[in-house]
Amino acid sequence: MKKVLLVIFLMWVVGYVSAQTKTENSIVGTVLDGASKQALPYGTVTIFKKGSKKVVTGTTTDKDGNFNLTDIPSGIYSIVFENIGYQAFTLNEVDLTKKDAIVDLKNILLNVNKGTLEVVKIVSKTKLIENKLDKLVYNAEKDVTSQGGVATDVLKKIPQVSVDVDGNVQLSGSSGVKFLINGKPSTAFGSNIADVLQSIPSSQIKSVEVITNPGAKYDAQGLGGIINIILKTNNTKGYNASISLTGGTRSENGSFNFNERNNNFGVSAFFSGNKRLPSNTSSNNYRVTTVDNTISTLDQQSNSRYIRQGYQTGAGFDWTYKKLNNFSGNFSSNLFESNGNGYTNQLLRQDISNTGSIASLINSGNKYVYNGIDAGLNYKRTFKKEGQELDAGFNTSPGNNNGHSYSEQYFLQPDSLYYGTRSYNPAKTTESQFTIDYTQPLHQDITLGVGGKISSYNINSSSNVNSYQPFVKDYFQDSSLSNNLTYKQKVYATYAELSFPVAKLFDAKIGGRYERTEINSYFSNAQQQVKIPGYNTFVPSLFLSRKIGENQSIRISYSKRIERPEYDDLNPFINTSDPKNLSTGNPYLQPEIGNRYELGYSNDFGKIGSGMISLFYRTNDHDIQPYIFYYPSYLVGDSVYTNVSVSTRQNIGKENNVGLNLFGNFHFTPKLDVRTNAFFFWRHTINAIDTGYDNNSFNYRLNINASYQFTNTLVAEFFGNFSSARHEAQGTYPSFTYYSLAIRKQFWKKKGSLALTATNPFSEYLNQKTIVKGTNFTVNGERKIPFRSIGLNFTWKFGKLEFKKKTEDRDTNLSAPSGV
Repeated sequence: MKKVLLVIFLMWVVGYVSAQTKTENSIVGTVLDGASKQALPYGTVTIFKKGSKKVVTGTTTDKDGNFNLTDIPSGIYSIVFENIGYQAFTLNEVDLTKKDAIVDLKNILLNVNKGTLEVVKIVSKTKLIENKLDKLVYNAEKDVTSQGGVATDVLKKIPQVSVDVDGNVQLSGSSGVKFLINGKPSTAFGSNIADVLQSIPSSQIKSVEVITNPGAKYDAQGLGGIINIILKTNNTKGYNASISLTGGTRSENGSFNFNERNNNFGVSAFFSGNKRLPSNTSSNNYRVTTVDNTISTLDQQSNSRYIRQGYQTGAGFDWTYKKLNNFSGNFSSNLFESNGNGYTNQLLRQDISNTGSIASLINSGNKYVYNGIDAGLNYKRTFKKEGQELDAGFNTSPGNNNGHSYSEQYFLQPDSLYYGTRSYNPAKTTESQFTIDYTQPLHQDITLGVGGKISSYNINSSSNVNSYQPFVKDYFQDSSLSNNLTYKQKVYATYAELSFPVAKLFDAKIGGRYERTEINSYFSNAQQQVKIPGYNTFVPSLFLSRKIGENQSIRISYSKRIERPEYDDLNPFINTSDPKNLSTGNPYLQPEIGNRYELGYSNDFGKIGSGMISLFYRTNDHDIQPYIFYYPSYLVGDSVYTNVSVSTRQNIGKENNVGLNLFGNFHFTPKLDVRTNAFFFWRHTINAIDTGYDNNSFNYRLNINASYQFTNTLVAEFFGNFSSARHEAQGTYPSFTYYSLAIRKQFWKKKGSLALTATNPFSEYLNQKTIVKGTNFTVNGERKIPFRSIGLNFTWKFGKLEFKKKTEDRDTNLSAPSGV
């Protein structure tokens, strides 16, 4: 019924707007190279009133050299055509005095400027942060302090995005973020997002798109929204390449990019790698429990050593056939690996009124390896009618996860091994999707988009656990801890989206997305196999925007989102590496549903700078959060664990958030730029599991980024960030302070550069304090994390042509192929 009502409403809007909108004069044509007759993309077309130097309107040519100017008042005009490296051409006496005239100029030929250098370099004036209708774009390649870092260093600087000390990302205060690379999902993000993000060098990143209220065209998955990481590419004739190498005290990374294009065919290749050098982290956890008026304490002092590394490599092609057909494909291979080992000294006092205590030592270690492939093939068909497009694509991402871990627990007096586990956890994951999107201009400034998508997510995993038997002093398979699972998820989606002006009041985009989710799962260790019924999700979206004069705009948006639990959240495997602190998944989790409303305002102050304000309100039902339960005794198979806490995931109830984001970019002098961002939100959590444990909290994040251009080739930057303590249903997680300094010198005619970066140079460690409270227990924790880092980055660009277009892409959605 909702689908029928949506279609009826869209038809009514089309009819209404068509009746209200008046057409006026338009000019179309194609700009070509005068000698080769090849299309000239991204040139400028400017219209002047006859006998006047005042610009009436203008546009740029698309990638095929086409242009389309509409809504031109009646009159006689002069038109100037320009493109880099070509002589400007002026066409005079263009007559548009007839009502609703459509003038087709056919082909406009430009001659090469003979004084043009063989190598042309265009420097873009693109802003570091761009605020578009339905997304925010952070142009990372313009950021000096991120050059020697990784993806998480880039994300820390983006408004509404926060990253904690462990690399976990939140968007507008929500950890439910859908990550994409070049507009496509990857199974790598399903393994450990923090590891993946810290294995992508920032030198590989062109820009990051943040979509807090995705439209109907995008997947409904991702409660907080979508973060799309765009890697560097080049679409200009000729070849170019770049090399970036970074050495540092905490991490090392490098990348290589190569692009070549000859007329309508282009190829690209890349390699990037990152290594997080070994670091030691110490921690202290003190748990107090009260059961039947008996107080017990558990004091754990730990030290761990950790290392992370990974690489990505791949290639792609792009081919335009007969001007209107474009084929593109990509293939990449990924490998991410982490290793850790450490020890914990443990003191357990069963009753603090009794002086007796039990001292023990835990030795533990783990290794995790992910290797996978991302591959895709896409087809795009354009038509002679401006804005009419058909997109179709298939993408697949198979991957293998392998986890190894061990744990040994000894009594200190006498020194004897009394508990131990060794586990091996292989898994295979495959995520595939087929998308089709069609865009049809219905009338002047009215566009209808429709499409569909079929996606599948399959997991086969097993956990093989051997437990130590003290009586025989050997390890044997433990059937109560070993398990296997099969998880198959399919989502069928269709959507419709309409963009149109409402009289002269505002521009609107409305849409609806319907998704059918089918899940078939099997968990061998679940007490009861639960058949998860398929469910339907209707996701409406609305965007309204209005320009106020030339420099100001206001927008209102709404979207509904869903957060489906991942298989790690559902997997009932019980991790017993620390017998006093167990962890397990919850196969009974329900999807989390969110509704988000946003009001935004932006103002461009010209030479002074720009500013943005956004206010949002979000509600989450069936809110999923990590949750800890305390048990005096807990049965796992034939084993009983005493005085134990169990960490899992729960639908705790409902969560409401209201927040405000302020961003300003100020040009104090021609050399000094300062950017600042402040994000505040109030959270109210209604706990349906433990009545009386509702939570109200105020959270905020502040940062400042200043850059100073000493000379044309020497620039310095400072970035500082503070995130307040984060409050969840059961406790308070620590605040986070981060700052960095960087200076970059360019040479070899700006083809080469050296950048020196320093992160928290005056403090070697971060002290992180955590308080978690639940029924019958309180845990106070503190970690001492090494964070100081100094690095040196070298970048070299070479090739026959380097070109960066000055204008924005025509597509107002993701920069990568559509259908996300």
